[in-house]
Amino acid sequence: MKVTAFNGSPRRGGNTSQLIGHVFSALEQEGIETELVQVGGEMLHGCIACYQCFARKDRRCAVIDDIANDCIAKMLESDGIIIGSPTYFAALTPETKALIDRCGMVSRANGDMFKRKAGAAVVAARRAGAINVFDTINHFFTIGQMIIPASNYWNLGVGRNIGDVNQDEEGVHTMQVLGENMAWLLKRIVG
Repeated sequence: MKVTAFNGSPRRGGNTSQLIGHVFSALEQEGIETELVQVGGEMLHGCIACYQCFARKDRRCAVIDDIANDCIAKMLESDGIIIGSPTYFAALTPETKALIDRCGMVSRANGDMFKRKAGAAVVAARRAGAINVFDTINHFFTIGQMIIPASNYWNLGVGRNIGDVNQDEEGVHTMQVLGENMAWLLKRIVG
């Protein structure tokens, strides 16, 4: 079993990445392979609504000059998908939104190809706006017929400077519980 996380923060190794690391730790303790894909700060265009993915049905986006098709391939080979984003002006990063739009459109064009995979959001915030980010990422999972494991609180951690989220004991615990619950779910849906 494998879970791939997509880090939408342009700060490599920042708070979003560190929160994902706490989820990964719990998954790895359950024997689940993990991989982190850096999306934030990378070239990733928004969807251009060309609808070629509906015409071709080849599980790929027609736009090929960025990382979208690599991300789609990583999602296809994974049993679980984590999408992480910091909170920017009460919303997700542009790269995270582009990832959702591009991968979501290709998935819809190909019969909801991520259907029944596990999907979880991970959100970092300085103070507020995280629920909007959490909700937006979960919209991607629910419209794609994915299964969302829960935690004991919304999947967010609070911190501004790199590493501050590790001082948010409740946030760290929430990520650990999320990893445990995602592992439990994967063992039941994947076998």
